[in-house]
Amino acid sequence: MAVSFDLFGTLVAVERPADPADAVARELRDRDVAVPGDWGSAYREPQVAVDPGREAALPDHVRAVLASRGIEVEAALAESAVRAAFDGAVTTRDGARAAVAAAAERGPVGVLSNCSVPGLVERSLDRSAVDVDRFDAVVASVDCGWRKPDPRAFEAVASALDVPIERLVHVGDDPETDGGADDAGATSVSLSAVSLADLPAELEAIECR
Repeated sequence: MAVSFDLFGTLVAVERPADPADAVARELRDRDVAVPGDWGSAYREPQVAVDPGREAALPDHVRAVLASRGIEVEAALAESAVRAAFDGAVTTRDGARAAVAAAAERGPVGVLSNCSVPGLVERSLDRSAVDVDRFDAVVASVDCGWRKPDPRAFEAVASALDVPIERLVHVGDDPETDGGADDAGATSVSLSAVSLADLPAELEAIECR
């Protein structure tokens, strides 16, 4: 059995900017980018069509918004600005360390997180109190290209953990997105029904089925 964990809201809580558009604009200005006057509304305009289930990288959106106003920036600069805008304080949830340790006793462990900011999942894990060495794979939607609850997101983490999808147990706090594991052929555990403290016993029960 392999276990994957959602990150944000499950293992950690991260402080989010009150106004994402303003936070990104501030970081762009800090990097000497001339942010257009209508940035707030432009940021909220869709730039490219995205197929259902697909993840769109936020730095690509930011570059497209700027390009629509005649401003060209390098990909690395946009990525740096976006990551800094969302790199808030990280708080590790009670029971997270023990839950990950219990999962690691049963097989490979991974993270499967919806996140459109490259590097933010890894950065948040590094800043948490969770033992990152326990994880055999970290899969973010921005890297694999698929957002939960799309089955291909769960297939991606199962593949990274080298187990068939039927042997994957996914733990998360959002029944709608993380519950998509069931439709993918895996088993979901919702923290709305099972606490992190009770997860070891739940994993043992699943293993015995």
